Amino acid sequence: MTEAGPLILVVEDEAPMRRFLRVSLTSNGYRLVESETGQDALAQAAARNPDLILLDLGLPDQDGLTVTERLREWATAPIIVISARGQEEDKIKALDAGADDYVTKPFGVGELLARIRVALRHKAISGTGGSQFTAGDLNVDLGRRQVLVRDKEVHLTPIEYKLLTTLIKHAGHVVTHRQLLREACGPNSSNQTQYLRVYMGQLRHKLEENPSRPAYLLTEPGVGYRIRPRD
Repeated sequence: MTEAGPLILVVEDEAPMRRFLRVSLTSNGYRLVESETGQDALAQAAARNPDLILLDLGLPDQDGLTVTERLREWATAPIIVISARGQEEDKIKALDAGADDYVTKPFGVGELLARIRVALRHKAISGTGGSQFTAGDLNVDLGRRQVLVRDKEVHLTPIEYKLLTTLIKHAGHVVTHRQLLREACGPNSSNQTQYLRVYMGQLRHKLEENPSRPAYLLTEPGVGYRIRPRD
């Protein structure tokens, strides 16, 4: 009989944390393969082709950032970093290296499971190649470059539209300030975060019913932004 649950590669050198993840994930229908080192994680990822990777940064043989970069040379599975490093700079480095999300230890089972569901859902949506994005009252037709809010067309500036489509491309995941600026405004704009706040404020006023309490365009303080995908 074929096992139906998604396969998760857990890369963690601390035995108590591995036990916690093993119990939490297998009891929720996921299959697991475990690695204690970066080198073994790369080998397991190549051999087992997991659906998702949970990766600790503090590995005994090499830094998790290096493992992330090497995985991103070929692997398409979502990578969620689980780390005790909670500084904004650590999150930014991990996301820039290719991680899809970042969870700081200690974390609750509910939060982790929600992040996993979002990552797997985004992977499934990305694989369909669809040109429609919908979240609540927001609908974006990427093929026609049309943005609708409550069935009314909204006109965006080129930069606003590029910011929105960049977030949609990474729906559910944090996109760093630097990455957003680089993709929307060009490679020489990656340090102009003050302009990004202005652009995002304008975008929220056009798309959100209550811009001060956004439902779609969410802030990850000090790190970047994410768009909430369709439930």
